[in-house]
Amino acid sequence: MASGGSAIRGSRVGAGPMGEQDRGFHAERVAVSYWDAAGNETVRYFAADLPEDEIPEVIDSPSTGLPAGRDKDAPPQVSKAEPYKTHLAYVKERRTPEEAEQLLEEALQKLRARRGQAS
Repeated sequence: MASGGSAIRGSRVGAGPMGEQDRGFHAERVAVSYWDAAGNETVRYFAADLPEDEIPEVIDSPSTGLPAGRDKDAPPQVSKAEPYKTHLAYVKERRTPEEAEQLLEEALQKLRARRGQAS
């Protein structure tokens, strides 16, 4: 049983070779290399007319997650990671224990008033 007569299975009528002419104009670009502390190189491409000050000095390396810089001989070091803080830890930084007691007492009075148990 012969199908539609296409010489290449899966091709469409009118399909031709894909190439530069079909994809449009490519802007000029510049390759910038970044290195992390493990010695891995990552290349990023930027538009050639992009000002130098808009090209980042440091990126996150996709292979290691370490910071990567443009100087191969002196890659950026990992900054000291701060431990995860809970919401309560941030609240305790902003409030003194006396302020916390006062706020708690005000909240309890409002709650009791809503429930009809004001004392």
